[in-house]
Order: sequence, then C-alpha cells, then structure tokens
Amino acid sequence: MTQRLRLMAVHAHPDDESSKGAATMARYAREGAEVLVVTCTGGERGDVLNPKLDRPDVWENIAEIRRAEMAAARDILGVDQAWLGFVDSGWVEGYTHDDPSGLPEGCFARVPVEEAAAPLVKLIREFRPEVVLTYDEEGGYPHPDHIQTHLVTMAAVEAAADPQRYPEFGPAFEVPKLYYHISFTKLKFTALHEAMLAAGLESPYAERLNDDWVGDKSPRITTRVPCGEYFELRDDALRAHATQIDPDGPWFRAPLTVQRTAWPTEDYQLVRSTVATAIPEDDLFAGVRAPAGADR
Repeated sequence: MTQRLRLMAVHAHPDDESSKGAATMARYAREGAEVLVVTCTGGERGDVLNPKLDRPDVWENIAEIRRAEMAAARDILGVDQAWLGFVDSGWVEGYTHDDPSGLPEGCFARVPVEEAAAPLVKLIREFRPEVVLTYDEEGGYPHPDHIQTHLVTMAAVEAAADPQRYPEFGPAFEVPKLYYHISFTKLKFTALHEAMLAAGLESPYAERLNDDWVGDKSPRITTRVPCGEYFELRDDALRAHATQIDPDGPWFRAPLTVQRTAWPTEDYQLVRSTVATAIPEDDLFAGVRAPAGADR
C-alpha cells in the first residue's frame, strides 16, 4: 500500500474549520491525504451573524442548523469530520482559564482537561495523523472554547503517545508534527490592504490596521502552505455556515485574484516535531513524506 498521509485539525466550533486552514485542508484532501476535522462543541451558543437569518425559528433550532451547516462545509472541503460532543461555552468578555466564573454549568470550558482530552486521545490513536493542527495558547483569540481546545489538544497529543494512559483506547501513537494556526497577522492584513489600494479598490482591511497589534504573531510563522487556488472552496465552505457569516460582509469583499497575489498561503507555527525538517517550510508533511515509490 502506498503512503496515505493523514492530517487532523482540532477546532472549537462548527465554522472554525472554514475560517482557519480551510484552503490547506482542501488542497491536501485533493492531493490524496486523509483529512479529519474534529469539532469539540456543537456551537449551540454561537451568535447568528447573518442578519437575514436572525429569526426566532433559526434560534429555536440553532443546534440542528449548525450541524447541517457543518455537514455542508465538510462536503465542500472534501474532508471527514467527527464531533467530540461537548456543549458550547459561549463568549465571556475578559475570560481566562483560571477564572471560569460566568461560564454556564456543563459547558466545554468547565470540563476538566484530562476528561475532555479522552475522546480526542481515542481519535488520535484510531486515525494516527502525521500532522495535527490546533490553536495557540491564547486560543487564537480568547474565547473560552478556543483556549480549552488548545489545552485539550496538547494534553491529548501527549497522552496518545503514552502507553500507560488510556490503555482502553488501543496502542499508543506519537503525532510526528503539531502546528498552531497563525491566521490573522498585521503583516498579512497590511499586504492585503496595500494590494487592494494598488488595484484601485476600497480596502476592507483599513480599519483592522488601526487595531492594537502588540504581540503580533507574524514572527512565529514557520510554515506557509501555498493554497491560493483553493480559496474559492474555503469561501464556499464558510458561506455554508450561513448563520455564522454575513455573505455581504467584509470577509468576501477582497477579490480572490487580489488575495492570491498578495497572500497566497495559509500560515502556521511548528511547535512540536519528531522528524527532521528545515525551517521555513512550505508543506505540513515535510519530513514525514515517504520517498517516491516507497511503501508506508
């Protein structure tokens, strides 16, 4: 059997997989890799951000609607997907993991990390991914579920490699490469903004450049995956999460031709590797691909 590469992306809510790393996953899936999105919660407490769908009937059925949206998005991206089954924690202003006050009882961010990691350990040992993608220690941004997703993923990757832990989930498996998404940086927004102006277009990024960019994560990027030809699939998958994105909003105002010219990659930080690789990378599977013609 020839080598079949496997990538696992662990996300907090349905829609996160379409706004972070979606074009990367679409590319690798179409190149023959097995791609599994793990969704930690059902997104039950997410806002309805599409004004056309901010209706009582939508709110009454939000959990079912978000599952249907996820099914549509994963089909567009060409990936598989698994639910961990935890309940959305909702947004809490100023949240830190050390202070769970204000979080609903029974929500994902209140579950002890060791307990929440168990189903992910099982999936890692079953799927045996060469690459795992997750959020950084800040969750990408400080949503309780994003921070919990980081903690749970890190704990599960470590535990999956230890044969003494969770023996009921089968043989231990050590993930060769672990990455953080580095999705939104000043460097990227500046490049896109300048490209829009150069094309004679109004930039939807101008306001973001006035944000406080202290701690900008551009220097943390180790890996830039070329995937511009899959940006259309990324956007289609995001639109499939119709309750979560305004199709007339700023996300879609920059033409794909401009985006592909100014920033044709999705970017990551390699944080753990058991294989030799040279930084910078342009491939998440660098160091784990078998030589041409080799068996796995």
